[in-house]
Amino acid sequence: MLDAKWVREHADIVRDAAIRKRLNPEVVDGFMEKDAAYRSLLQEVEGLRAQLKASSSALGKMEAAEREQALQTQRERKAQLKSLEKQEQSLRAEVHALAMLLPMPPAEDVPDGDDDGGNVEISRHGQIPEPDFPLQSHDDLGEALGMIDIKRGVKIAGSRNYLLLGDVARLERAVLNLALDHMFARGFQMVSVPTLVNRACMEGTGYFPGGEEQAYIAERDDLALVGTAEVPLTSIHSGETLEASALPLRRVALSPCYRREAGTYGKDTKGLYRVHQFWKVEQVVLGPADEDWSLQEHQRMLGHAKDLMDLLELPYRVVNVCTGDLGQGQVQKFDIETWMPSRKSYGETHSASRFHDFQTRRLNLRYKPEGGGKPKFCHSLNNTVIASPRVLIALMENHQQKDGSIRIPAALQPYLGGQSQIA
Repeated sequence: MLDAKWVREHADIVRDAAIRKRLNPEVVDGFMEKDAAYRSLLQEVEGLRAQLKASSSALGKMEAAEREQALQTQRERKAQLKSLEKQEQSLRAEVHALAMLLPMPPAEDVPDGDDDGGNVEISRHGQIPEPDFPLQSHDDLGEALGMIDIKRGVKIAGSRNYLLLGDVARLERAVLNLALDHMFARGFQMVSVPTLVNRACMEGTGYFPGGEEQAYIAERDDLALVGTAEVPLTSIHSGETLEASALPLRRVALSPCYRREAGTYGKDTKGLYRVHQFWKVEQVVLGPADEDWSLQEHQRMLGHAKDLMDLLELPYRVVNVCTGDLGQGQVQKFDIETWMPSRKSYGETHSASRFHDFQTRRLNLRYKPEGGGKPKFCHSLNNTVIASPRVLIALMENHQQKDGSIRIPAALQPYLGGQSQIA
């Protein structure tokens, strides 16, 4: 959410942000119109309240005949006020609903583009394998090893579900444990979070309104399964005012994640690339309202993920995500895309985002600046540390051997009892 006063003064910037992010710019015009009407009505309501208060004070000094006429006027004004207050409540709800749809303007160095085809490569890392034998896809490798069973996963839970068995299931757990230890060494605090959360958390982090189709919703309880631990991690201190000395808060969580993948019918139906349930280690940082600090922290968080990819000995690239592929609240996002031989391309495995105060304003999450002064909204950032099973695609396909076995990178071997291959 954006500061309403700032939007009034910079409507053209917000409208341009909507156009660049391929969102509806009419939302900005609608907000400006409804906000002006609401503020005008609010003035009328407050004026009428003041009149009622003043006339009530004067009633005791009136003669009986005069008082009766004044009481009649009072009754009429109260009825008018009741009607106006009802209008005010309705209009306030409309203004809030529109405000929830306003986009955060992107950073100056975010490239323009319609979709992920407009993302700009920043750097490449690692070597793409060029073996002297034909490479198999991860699902073929897993099926041959008896360790990936998509058919029975679908039988149990429907399309885009799967089973991991034996050493591939152990490999997944090893990757997740390595990722957690990787973040502990960088000073992050682990949090075990709920993955079924209330609507306020989904709205506060920007997933609602607009993302309801992608979420699994328990309508009876008005709760939603999260698609990332970013939602509960960022929401922990909603409605609170923190001390400046407590910042930055750097936290990490391992959680199951759930996504309906609405709108992707017929897309990426083979293998483990696009599934409904997966595991993710997520990093979230809350810090001061300082743009320079946010920029530095964004690069630092991206670096944590890059360092882990280097430990996994995987080839990857970093891209600057374009405006059309940027979310409503993101100021800037960098994706890590990992080489996946079966796709003959890089596939997205990580997203590192900074939001400034977009999420924290919605969550009413503030801090007291050092030296006093009015509380400020924190800045929030998040980034994937690792997500599975998508990372298993890259691990299995890039580290496969001619005999159909899979080499285990050295960094993972201690988490598998010293095992060096899956065969």
